[in-house]
Amino acid sequence: MYGNRMDPGNIRDEDLEEAAQHAERIREWMEEAQSELDEIVGVGEGAAGQVQVTVSVQGRVQEVVFEPRAKRLDSKTLAEEVLVAVEQAQRDAGRQAHNLMRDGLEGVDPAEAQSQFDRLLGR
Repeated sequence: MYGNRMDPGNIRDEDLEEAAQHAERIREWMEEAQSELDEIVGVGEGAAGQVQVTVSVQGRVQEVVFEPRAKRLDSKTLAEEVLVAVEQAQRDAGRQAHNLMRDGLEGVDPAEAQSQFDRLLGR
């Protein structure tokens, strides 16, 4: 079902059963992997290397570190450094979560599953 494109107007009982089994497998895995997911920390750095940021897997900023030379940057450049570092850290955390899910749910591509879910919801 997940490897093929399903016609929403022609869903068979077998498709529903397969989807229910798949959802149960994901739920069980999520319960087991929650602590691993909670421990994921993404790290990012500004373009000039003067700002380092760590974020949680949910993308919340946990720490911002300014190198001593960051004090010499004007406010606009410093803000840009922070934004770049946050974006990098969030991508890093997302990549780690994606890899954990991909490795833990064999045969399931989290990005493809999200894409199919969004399509079904008309997003």
